[in-house]
Amino acid sequence: MMAEKQKLNVAAIAVMYFLYFLFAFVTNFAGSMGVITKSQFGATNAMAQLGTLASFIAYAILGIPAGMILRRKGYKFTGLLAISVGIIGVGIQWYSGTAGSFGVYVLGAFVAGCCLCLLDMVVNPMLNTLGGGGKRGNQLIQFGDVCNSIGGMLTPIMIGFLIGGNIDTASVSDAAPAMIAAMAMFALAFVLVLVCHIPEPHIETKEQRAVRLADKDPIGPLSFRHFVLGAIAVFFYAGVEVGVPNTANLYMSNNPMVGPAVAGTMVGVFWICMMCGGVIGGIIGGRVPSRVMLATVSSISIIMLLCIMFFPETWTISVAGAALPVSMVIMSLCGLMTSVMWGTIFNLSAEGLGKYTPAATGIYMVFVCGGGIMPFLQNLLADYTNYLVSFIVPILGLAYVLFYALVGSKPIMPQK
Repeated sequence: MMAEKQKLNVAAIAVMYFLYFLFAFVTNFAGSMGVITKSQFGATNAMAQLGTLASFIAYAILGIPAGMILRRKGYKFTGLLAISVGIIGVGIQWYSGTAGSFGVYVLGAFVAGCCLCLLDMVVNPMLNTLGGGGKRGNQLIQFGDVCNSIGGMLTPIMIGFLIGGNIDTASVSDAAPAMIAAMAMFALAFVLVLVCHIPEPHIETKEQRAVRLADKDPIGPLSFRHFVLGAIAVFFYAGVEVGVPNTANLYMSNNPMVGPAVAGTMVGVFWICMMCGGVIGGIIGGRVPSRVMLATVSSISIIMLLCIMFFPETWTISVAGAALPVSMVIMSLCGLMTSVMWGTIFNLSAEGLGKYTPAATGIYMVFVCGGGIMPFLQNLLADYTNYLVSFIVPILGLAYVLFYALVGSKPIMPQK
C-alpha cells in the first residue's frame, strides 16, 4: 500500500515539474515577443511591453479569485482549468500574426496570464503537499525552480533564433513554431493531469466554509506590517526580474552589431544564471539568514545595474561574431542575484502569519503584477531617454527591496 502511494506521488511530482517547465516557457513569450511587436506592429518600447503588462495584470485581477477556486474545487480542477485557458491564450497570440492585429496579441497575452496565475496557485502548494511540507516539501519546490529556469531559458533562445539576424522583417509568424510547441505541451499536460491521481487535502468542505464565514476575526494578513511591506517588495522584485532581461533584449536586438539571435541567447543565459543561483541559494539557505541573503543580493544587483548604465558601450566582447557590450554580460549575471529574492522575501514576510498564510498567498499573487507594470514604466522611460538610462527604474525597485531586508522585514505582531 505504501509503495503504491509513493508511486502515485512520484507520478504527481513529475506532472508538477512538467507544469513548472511549461509555466516559465509560456511566461517568457511576452518578453521575447516584444522584439517582434516593435517590427510587425511598429510599437514603441513601452507598447512592446504591453503583452507583458497584460500577462501580469491578470495576476492582479485573478489572484484572489484563483485562491477561492483552488480552495473550493481543488488542485486537479484548477490545474485543468489553467491548462485549458493556456491553450486558448497561446492560440490567440498565434492567431494575432495571421490577423495582423496588435490588440489581438495583447488579448492573447492577457488570457495566457490568467492561465499562469492559476498554475502558480497550483504547483507550489501541490509540491509542498506531495513532499509532506517541511524540508522535503521545500526540496521539491527547489527542484521545481530548476525546471522553471530551464523552461524560461529556452523561450528567448528559441524565438531569437526563429527571428534570425534581421529584426526589420520579424513577425509573429516567425515565432509560430514555438507557440505551436507550447500548445502541444499544454495538450499533453491536460492529459497527464486528467489521468494522474492528485491528492486533495485542502478542499474546503461546506462545514469548513460555514465556520470560515462565521469567523469574525478582525485580524488578517494585512494586519501584519512586515507582510504588507513584503508584498510591496514582491511587486518590485517581479518588476526587476522581468524588466531587466526584457529591456536588455530590446536593446541588443535593435543593436545592428548584436541582433536578435545573440540577444535571445544572452537572455537565456540570464535564466541559466537564475537556475544556478537557485541551486546555490538552496545549498546555503539553511546557513545564511534570509535578511542577510536578501540584503546582499539586492546590494550586488544595484551595483550591477549601475555598471550597465555607466559602462561605455564601446566596451565589447565578441560572441558568435557579434560585438556584445560588456554591460549585457553583467545583465545576464543579474540572474544569479534575483534567483533567491522570491524565496527570501516570502520567508521573511510570512514569518508569524500562521493560519493567515493561505490568504496571504492570494495577496502575493496580486502583487506579482509588478512584473508587468515596472517593465512598461522602464521602457516608457526608454522611449523618452534611452535603454541604458531606463535601468534607473529597476535600481529604485531594488533600493526598496534592500530597505525591506534591512528595516521593513522586522516582524511586528498586530494587536487584537
